[in-house]
Amino acid sequence: MKRPALAALAMLFATPAAAQTAPQVATMRQTVAAETARHEALLQKLVEQNSGTLNLPGVKAVGDMMRAEFEPLGFKVDWVDQSAVERAGHLVATHKGNGRGKRILMIGHLDTVFEPTSPFQTYKVEGRRAVGPGVGDDKGGMVVIVAALRAMQAAGTLKDADITVVLTGDEERTGRPAIQAREALIAAGKASDVALEYEGLAVEGGTEYGTVARRSSTSWELRTSGKTGHSSGVFGKALGYGAIYEMARILDGFRRELPEPNLTYNVGVLAGGTPAAIDAAGVTATGSGKTNIVAEAAIARGDLRTLTPQQDKSVRAKMATIVAAHLPQTGATLTFFDGMPPMAPSAGNRALLATLNTVNRDLKLPEMPEYDPAKRGAADSGWVAADVPTLAGLGAVGGAAHAEGEWLDLDSLPRQALRNAAFLTRLAGEKR
Repeated sequence: MKRPALAALAMLFATPAAAQTAPQVATMRQTVAAETARHEALLQKLVEQNSGTLNLPGVKAVGDMMRAEFEPLGFKVDWVDQSAVERAGHLVATHKGNGRGKRILMIGHLDTVFEPTSPFQTYKVEGRRAVGPGVGDDKGGMVVIVAALRAMQAAGTLKDADITVVLTGDEERTGRPAIQAREALIAAGKASDVALEYEGLAVEGGTEYGTVARRSSTSWELRTSGKTGHSSGVFGKALGYGAIYEMARILDGFRRELPEPNLTYNVGVLAGGTPAAIDAAGVTATGSGKTNIVAEAAIARGDLRTLTPQQDKSVRAKMATIVAAHLPQTGATLTFFDGMPPMAPSAGNRALLATLNTVNRDLKLPEMPEYDPAKRGAADSGWVAADVPTLAGLGAVGGAAHAEGEWLDLDSLPRQALRNAAFLTRLAGEKR
């Protein structure tokens, strides 16, 4: 082969074959625009079906709606029953491509925080804002997934793509044990090359951000004990300090000794007295006593949010050390209840954001800087981030999540659909 031919061949392989072509982008753009009304109608349909995590039939009904979207696109759809952990289940949709491109995992969730008992049940449109329970978290994200995949199908880029979509049914209140409740998602992560999560897009001051990291969400319970008796003996050798002073010592130790970047530890509920108790759900604490009686018990519950597994382990050890330094005649126990692991920042995550920014430049959209992980809550992306490069927050733009008045910017749906269709096309064309 002549040298010019070799140079041309090298240039061919240097050109990203994964990049979407101009005709493909044009078709995606036209499809997204033409289907705007369709996708807004789908959003309304999803929101009007209550799917609070504990409304198991409601979660399943939303899963059936999503099945009807995926199957016509050539996905094999399975329902993973979760009755063993007292939850409805997960929808897993799998599209087999040509086996050469990157295997993509798309993550969303079917459930919301709004149970049937919530007064916030109505979908309405105010200008170009949709307002309703779960409209942004995460029903808008699911609509973005569907709209992007339909645009890919129209452009001919879906047929060769290897994509798995996992929509969990208990993201807001994960079943216990959590590791069992997330078996399907973890397995999908291990079988993928990249993972993309479709909760709301982070926007601040008009700038749209990429989420390369999210903190964990763990809860803890602290119980302290002391000898009870007449308050005239408090601080003495016989009675010591009592449970409430021991609780105060520990919590103040947390406040003073634990602070570091990207770490928060909140105390959400507290009670002390003779006696003191907390309900099984860990949300209602009660205590009784008299001013002249040394408290025998105190109970507190709170949460812990960390950026990396290493930080989580280190902070737990520090908390245990503080707890162990008891005041005289007192005792204490600290228990952790694992929730969602952190989505730690990584080179792989940042490489995904760099690829997305290449797509943004191609689409004449602004580049997206990294978002501060301390400003985002935990999500299911944390369950796979240790195994696969992950990018989060690829859903629609909204606000007031988890509160009455939750809203979504309807104009962000087509923008996010096009951005994701082009992004998925590029990733699906990259070699494994």
